[in-house]
Amino acid sequence: MNIADLYIRVSTDEQADKGYSQRDQEERLRRYCLTNNIVVNRVIFEDYSAKSFNRPEWVKLLADLKKKGAKTTLILFTKWDRFSRNAGDAYQMISILTKLGVEPQAVEQPLDLSIPENKMMLAIYLAAPEVENDRRALNTFYGMRRARKEGRVMGIAPFGYINRSMENGKKYVAIKEPEASTMRLAFNEIAKGIFAPNQIRQQIAKSGKKILGRNGFHIAIRNPLYCGKIFIEKFKDEEAHFVKGQHEPLISEELFYRVQDILDGNKRNIKPNARIISDANLPLRGFLLCPQCGRNLTGSGSKGRSNIYYYYHCIASCGFRFNAIEANELFERELQKHELHPSVKDILRSTILKNYKRFSGKNFDRKKEIIEEIESLNNKMSIARDKLLSDRIDDEDYRLIKFECKERIEKLEEQLDRCVTSTESVSINSRLEKALSFIENISALYKKGSIETKRSIIGSIFPEKLEFNGTTYRTARKNVFADYIFQINNNLHEIKNRKNHKNYDFSCLVARRGIEPLLPE
Repeated sequence: MNIADLYIRVSTDEQADKGYSQRDQEERLRRYCLTNNIVVNRVIFEDYSAKSFNRPEWVKLLADLKKKGAKTTLILFTKWDRFSRNAGDAYQMISILTKLGVEPQAVEQPLDLSIPENKMMLAIYLAAPEVENDRRALNTFYGMRRARKEGRVMGIAPFGYINRSMENGKKYVAIKEPEASTMRLAFNEIAKGIFAPNQIRQQIAKSGKKILGRNGFHIAIRNPLYCGKIFIEKFKDEEAHFVKGQHEPLISEELFYRVQDILDGNKRNIKPNARIISDANLPLRGFLLCPQCGRNLTGSGSKGRSNIYYYYHCIASCGFRFNAIEANELFERELQKHELHPSVKDILRSTILKNYKRFSGKNFDRKKEIIEEIESLNNKMSIARDKLLSDRIDDEDYRLIKFECKERIEKLEEQLDRCVTSTESVSINSRLEKALSFIENISALYKKGSIETKRSIIGSIFPEKLEFNGTTYRTARKNVFADYIFQINNNLHEIKNRKNHKNYDFSCLVARRGIEPLLPE
């Protein structure tokens, strides 16, 4: 007597179809078994597509059939499209089942597969649903591609938008707040080139605003939909291109492509290096080199029984590790050496003011020259107009003169705007004193400052990585300007080039060479 497993499959879009309902299939299969004296072993219900055999219940069934104690000799289903909608996969699965001693059979499309001619009918039964699937998929693809070409957003709306429907049932996407404002903020911050995109995402998340996860965020900032464009992929002879969307853009195209340049690394002229957001306990993370292997030192916290202990450690396997509190204290003591000497402060103030006045003076002279040239060009156009009215020149000559003069005036006005901006009346003295006071108290500013302030100070003084061996800090190069300002260990108050401190009335300078001939040495 044959023992059968009843396989009942429906896909999600077939649930409403009475001809494919699970109850209807089970009733027909049990009636067939009763008529043909077949014992029903079990009933398997599957709610999955038949495009492949990678279906949860089918995988379990096949695993049971491969066991030695399996008694099933038949797998029954209503039609062959319940078994598979892929001819190639179906033939392969039939071969596997035959080797296991199990015969697949459709009760409403019965075929004796031992007869070679019946394989042609099997091919028709299997190919028909596959062709139907392919045609349906192709129609869906063409319909969605046409909708995208018309500027419609297909599928689930991206972060910052929401799916809506009009009264006539037509769907569209609309801006959703506050998510839309969050994405605008993210694009504007990335465009500044100061922080890395993921660091900006973390800052937004810490502020309490809703934001995407790391992977979703990086996909979103690459999506041209936010600037009102929809990407059409290449298909056959049609090249990939963009179309204008029907939805309202969140940002301008200029801002979007500026962000793309920064993400691609093509535009780093805003800020050469993006800052690294670090934990307040690890201000030196990203600035240190391992003394053993030369790789970067990172930092992290280890949770103890009652507290979190922070360490700087190597990213390689050399094992270098040092307590972050001690390393920070050593760096603060190192920074105390950078004290602005009073004499250097006076010289620095005088030099900066002198150069500022020289720069401002040049701009003022250039501004005067530009104004004079603009007046000259306006006079030239006025003279040409008088000549036109008196018929001394024709219309074409007048238009040519007017065009050349206007074009030159526009360029000069742009230069004038830049000169005016650069020579605005600013309180240079108060700003300079404030800046010098910060430099004079650089170590105190570092101790009291936020993590961003600390890292800015480190990066401005030490443009290259610091090597930390556990007791001292060394660097291959220091900021030249900072080195001149602080004059570490130079002891400017001492007179190094004299043998004693006695004052002389004679000048220490060598007299300038005259017209007399030089004597041979």
